[in-house]
Amino acid sequence: MEKDLGKYRKSYNKGELLLEEVPENPMELFQKWFYEVDTHFNEDEANAMTISTIGLDGYPKSRVVLLKRYTYEGFIFYTNYTSEKGKAIEANGNVCLSFFWHSAERQIIIKGTAEKIAENLSDGYFESRPRGSQLGALASNQSEVISDRQYLENKLSELEKEYEGKDILRPNTWGGYIVKPLEIEFWQGRPNRLHDRIRYKLQEDYNWQINRLSP
Repeated sequence: MEKDLGKYRKSYNKGELLLEEVPENPMELFQKWFYEVDTHFNEDEANAMTISTIGLDGYPKSRVVLLKRYTYEGFIFYTNYTSEKGKAIEANGNVCLSFFWHSAERQIIIKGTAEKIAENLSDGYFESRPRGSQLGALASNQSEVISDRQYLENKLSELEKEYEGKDILRPNTWGGYIVKPLEIEFWQGRPNRLHDRIRYKLQEDYNWQINRLSP
């Protein structure tokens, strides 16, 4: 099977990113870009991001998760701690996050370290989830091999009966991570493949070094 994609072409014309106009802190630019994409562009899930980890087998692996909060300190998402990604982070907290907003012709790449957030913060978010999502977190031993789909459906039905009329507490195998950035690159598509790339790099004094990169 073979398909030549060499003739696929797209011209990027929707914006520019000038070094003299960016703020000193990259989280302020992230907030600006996220607001613009979420408000003015056709993105179903602006908070969808790819996280790449180094697996226990030594191979990198990427998958999409949902950003649930961001602060000056970093980016927070939730998952099963015993999943493949959870085990990878436990062994090596160095990760990469990336956002690609095709409608805005923008990309953000974040290198940083992931660590668990406080248990009370995970509790609070778990309580805010729809009941079905809470039960789903209990029903799924994420990343483990199962026999078929029916196994999950049966497990969910059992849990619905078990927890009928009861509060559902967060399992200790599920919770949040915060990715604290060490480097953030903002990419804006430009004509003729001369894209704008601005990189922030955290220094020892906790200030950010800002550079323009060649596309």
